Amino acid sequence: MTCPNAIRTGRPLSHLQHPREAIRHFTPNWFAATMGTGVLALALAQLPLQIPGLHLLAEGLWLFTILLFVLFSAAYAARWVLFFDEARRIFGHSTVSMFFGTIPMGLATIINGFLLFGVPRWGEGVVQLAEVLWWLDVALSLACGVLIPYMMFTRQEHRIDQMTAVWLLPVVAAEVAAASGGLLAPHLADAHAQLVMLVTSYVLWAFSLPVAFSILTILLLRMALHKLPHESMAASSWLALGPIGTGALGMLLLGADAPAIFAANGMAGIGEIAAGLGLVAGITLWGFGLWWMLVAVLITLRYLRDGIPFNLGWWGFTFPLGVYALTTLKLAATLNLTFFAVFGSLLVLALASMWLLVGTRTLQGAYRGELFVSPCIAGLAK
Repeated sequence: MTCPNAIRTGRPLSHLQHPREAIRHFTPNWFAATMGTGVLALALAQLPLQIPGLHLLAEGLWLFTILLFVLFSAAYAARWVLFFDEARRIFGHSTVSMFFGTIPMGLATIINGFLLFGVPRWGEGVVQLAEVLWWLDVALSLACGVLIPYMMFTRQEHRIDQMTAVWLLPVVAAEVAAASGGLLAPHLADAHAQLVMLVTSYVLWAFSLPVAFSILTILLLRMALHKLPHESMAASSWLALGPIGTGALGMLLLGADAPAIFAANGMAGIGEIAAGLGLVAGITLWGFGLWWMLVAVLITLRYLRDGIPFNLGWWGFTFPLGVYALTTLKLAATLNLTFFAVFGSLLVLALASMWLLVGTRTLQGAYRGELFVSPCIAGLAK
């Protein structure tokens, strides 16, 4: 039931012998593309720049994210139906199983897009759809955040020298759902429903962030003792920016909602405290994220000297940078400070450039069939 412990053990296929092979080798790693595309759409729409057609481009990317998510969901469901025995091997894989967390995180970008793009285009009626999808996202996030670590403790083989930041993926999903709840709560019509979503989002934030920071602590020790991971995992150095940026964004969004929602439920004093704590926490976490981003840049430059082989893990360059850019733009809007507006815009520009690069390489690799590799059954493909 177990399989190799590293993605690099998979033997890439130069081509697919049959279209069914794409289904047979389909893994949750592909959902990282929905995360990167969705966060770019959200970031472009919030740029403090008046560029003709920019919002329309962002909306188009969001619709493309929905298309990708539906396509990937159908493909992965088909794998479980057609190749059940092989599909279940993922639970024993110490790396690929972590990517289950990309499914709810990709869905979260779609939910946020319903509020940013769907409401202006189709009206408040889409809020009900977003609310249903959000609770589904919460359930998936909680399942990933508990079941994947449980399998790490009971079924999988792990070593500290092989650890990478992909450990964060199943845990951070709840944090992303919390930030989405901060966006969605003010759109609900009922004050009590707003309070339920707000409190749930705070719980999700606490469910995720302390565990994520525990993993970051181990990761720092691992890199100090055993140096950098294999070059095939180069993009994982950016994954640590995800929980830091999302944690900051979540506190800023929830803090902004808190005064009105708590006041509507007879707890005005708590709302004001939550708003202050949210702003202070957001700024503090943003500072921590700046440190990690600079370290990730240096690590990436070191990898580039020897070359980085392309794989779906490259999407790890996009989403963490995207949420950190969104946090920076949110601070710009909250504090009205030019520095955050300029820096946030530069981060979005870097994100768009990276998305174009990774997206192009992904299309090429998918066309050639090289990216349809499931490490858990790599031995069967020989």
